[in-house]
Amino acid sequence: MSETQYIAAKTIDEAVNAHSKANGSARFLAGGTDLLVQIKSGIKKPNLVIDVKKIVELNSIEEISENEFIIGASVSGANLNRNKKFASLWPGVLEAFRLIGSEQIQGRASLGGNLCNGSPAGDSVPALIAAGCKAIIAGPEGRKELPIEEFHTGPGKTILKNGEMLVSLKFPKRETNSSDAYLRMTPRTEMDIAVVGCGVNITMNNNKCTSARVSLGAVAPTPLLIKNASEIMVGTDLNSEILDKVSRLCMDACNPINDKRGTIEYRTKVAGVLFKRATLIAIDRIKGN
Repeated sequence: MSETQYIAAKTIDEAVNAHSKANGSARFLAGGTDLLVQIKSGIKKPNLVIDVKKIVELNSIEEISENEFIIGASVSGANLNRNKKFASLWPGVLEAFRLIGSEQIQGRASLGGNLCNGSPAGDSVPALIAAGCKAIIAGPEGRKELPIEEFHTGPGKTILKNGEMLVSLKFPKRETNSSDAYLRMTPRTEMDIAVVGCGVNITMNNNKCTSARVSLGAVAPTPLLIKNASEIMVGTDLNSEILDKVSRLCMDACNPINDKRGTIEYRTKVAGVLFKRATLIAIDRIKGN
């Protein structure tokens, strides 16, 4: 087997062109916290590794208009945590991101890398889906935007084609009286992946819910947007009866597996519990508690 080749791309066009010419045998390297482990263990065997860490756009945090952000795909968790305005607007996204690995890993791991890894249990993904975030993708035919809930096609698989790369993540304009929350269940409190993860993002005006998005992770082959949740939640005061209805909806949407970390029954029940808890946290945040 030939040795893996390495290049450090300076521009998006250079990275896209190199990936396209490799015909599916190339991998992008940003933080490397997943890819390097996968290469060392033999899970991934790319002929070419394209280092994109030095591409400016991929490392930028930009507020394109008031309360509307674009985050480069290579921005590390540590750097995103330092942006106080983003942290105040999207606490749920950051609390999901902070669960990825140790503090040392946070200095390298990126939202884009966690998304592209394609794990059904990726902590950041339900939070991004709940946020209504979109992926900005560059390829041979130009750029396109895609909702995060459409990004994954199966365990470890994404919609990215040969020659395409994730450039950035676009967060919608944050409205007033809005907040989000992310919770996960794990056997251990640190350094583990989710048995179930739940992201909730809501807006409340005059004690009424005016928008809502709910997402689950680790309970199906891909992270889920619970589409009907908003239909039940919007227009209500999110009382216990409403939360019970959406909790059951979350449980019904689950299609998990049995493994050593959790049974189908356990994951399904926990999904409903985490939804309720995350919603109450988001409500408290809106109230300033």
